Amino acid sequence: MYEEAGKEGENGKNIVSVDEKTGMQALERTHPMKLMKPTQIEKREFEYERNGTQALIATFNVVNGQVFGTVGDTRTEIDFVNHLKQVIATDPEGEWVIILDQLNTHKSESVVRLVAECCGMDTELGEKGKSGILKSMVTRAEFLEDESHRIRFVYTPIHTSWLNQIEIWFSILARRVLKRGSFSTTRELKKRILDFIAYFNRTLAKPFKWTYAGRPLVA
Repeated sequence: MYEEAGKEGENGKNIVSVDEKTGMQALERTHPMKLMKPTQIEKREFEYERNGTQALIATFNVVNGQVFGTVGDTRTEIDFVNHLKQVIATDPEGEWVIILDQLNTHKSESVVRLVAECCGMDTELGEKGKSGILKSMVTRAEFLEDESHRIRFVYTPIHTSWLNQIEIWFSILARRVLKRGSFSTTRELKKRILDFIAYFNRTLAKPFKWTYAGRPLVA
């Protein structure tokens, strides 16, 4: 999938990687950092106050490296669906391949209904827990993975989060924003994250060079 992303992107297909980064703490250092000087490294205060947490839902465009993110207090099923709505709205008639892990909110009733609505399907979806497409996570996943759909999902195997390219971008966010930051409120943390996304898209965004070819890793 990743190796063919460039060619698929030229044909207008959107290939994106999606996941959540939860529990990001707004840690406020009790004393300011001492900046780096000649012969002296930067010194960071180890004591801090906790000022709440935020959850980020982010989408990484595998073709061009652009990131779209939403930040809030929670990462519920509705939060995830609202994020997907905003992403798909950037190309509402386009073809989408959405790569993500197997979290239950990624196979929810709300996600199925969103895909059916965006694709203009009048299919009877059934009833959650009882019948049809909505009956179980298995049946919902089968619907979402259907390659004949204009919007389809590709689920990574369990315990292989490293196959999801958004995780690479999360590590960039952690190093550049979260690790050394000091935030007095969750609002400040949210703004800093969204500002970094805007900066990243303007100056740093590019496709990741994917070297894993799908061969089994040596034990």
